[in-house]
Amino acid sequence: MPDRLDYWAELLGRSHAPMELCSDYADDFRASQRVLDLGGVTVWSLTFQPLVFRRTPKLIRQSDPENYHLSLVVRGTGAGVWRHRETQYKPFDLLISSSSLPNDVHGIGAPVSTLGLEIPKVLVPLPRDAARRIVGVPVSTRDGMGALLAQFLIQLTEDTTSYRPTDGPRLGTVLTDLTAALFAHLLETGDSLSPETHRRTLILRIQAFIREHLHDPHLTPATIAAAHHISTSYLHRLFRDEDATVAEWIRRRRLEAAHRDLADPALRALPIHTIATRWGFPRATDFSRAYRAAYGTTPKDHRHQALHCPK
Repeated sequence: MPDRLDYWAELLGRSHAPMELCSDYADDFRASQRVLDLGGVTVWSLTFQPLVFRRTPKLIRQSDPENYHLSLVVRGTGAGVWRHRETQYKPFDLLISSSSLPNDVHGIGAPVSTLGLEIPKVLVPLPRDAARRIVGVPVSTRDGMGALLAQFLIQLTEDTTSYRPTDGPRLGTVLTDLTAALFAHLLETGDSLSPETHRRTLILRIQAFIREHLHDPHLTPATIAAAHHISTSYLHRLFRDEDATVAEWIRRRRLEAAHRDLADPALRALPIHTIATRWGFPRATDFSRAYRAAYGTTPKDHRHQALHCPK
């Protein structure tokens, strides 16, 4: 049916970003997409007949979800055209794009298959010049950071039956960390980084390090600074333009992790104080006070609401 392509463009506009689609197969267009919502981060597997995805300046002005898009090419080939770069891609290349930059992305093959990852820019913020450095760069997934991210995406989408709904935010956090690490790696291997790009890259590395070590009771600004070979005072200066100090950033991530675990049915038998301790709150009164300040309720009431009230 000729309206299939228009219908699919409308669906992509809701779940991804508004775009124009062009295809030689428009009279009988066929495509399939499976979407995994991982708590703000989205993963999708996509198979489609050859076409062009076009994101124009007009569409960007009308609607920009402010996301980064990473596409792992599984089958087919293609090309991407941006104002600052043109690139070819092949199977097992990872293509990085941005909803804020005009582009034409061509998929060639019969059919084309990709695995996609969509991450809000607020989770991996980069200066504009840094974003342009990585957008459109084909990343090999044969080794290094690209391989780590690709292997996780493939394993995640091959079989989703073993995951619970509460696993979604955890998986989203892992993907965010892997993406931040990949971006930092790509920027660090650039020819010359501006001071601002170098600063942003270092912050991404530090934030990923903090997420990986939230269980560690000895995670402090001093240990973080030592692990990154910088002074504690410089670490605090790096976070001066963030929305929280280093200690506040750690506390927020720990509270988010505890908040998630308290709502996990698989952990219902685990005492609240055990969850608090595993996320860096050894004193129950300190945890309860911080939790109420962050969420407006007690840990006990949140757990009861999440586990016993009908959805």
